[in-house]
Amino acid sequence: MAVGPQLQHPGAEGMGDAFHPECVWRDVIDLSSRWTGPILHVLRERPLRFFELQTALEGISDKMLSQTLRTLVRDGLVTRTVEPTTPPRVTYELTTLGHSLADSLAPFIAWVRRHATDVLAARRRHDEPQSG
Repeated sequence: MAVGPQLQHPGAEGMGDAFHPECVWRDVIDLSSRWTGPILHVLRERPLRFFELQTALEGISDKMLSQTLRTLVRDGLVTRTVEPTTPPRVTYELTTLGHSLADSLAPFIAWVRRHATDVLAARRRHDEPQSG
């Protein structure tokens, strides 16, 4: 198996060696941040306004929510619709691509909900000082 940069010919978008630093796969994976999954999960239900997202995602700062939404819009996962009202009404909604990703993340989020206490217990055991 050859290891090298992503394929450079037309129609090869998305293909290449995922372990090579110039592969498009790595660039796409960079879309993930601590808040990407929760935002996509919350938007699966319905379009939401900024303040509704803040309420649903306790602990996220205005800056982090704004940055993550900007990235998701740029990546084609979320649409940002501005209604010409005073003040402007801005709504965020998953695109078809965004729904595809959010749907694929749902089993992971369910796993985390089921096993979060197990992971935290394992961390505590690991971090305990070893006697002896």
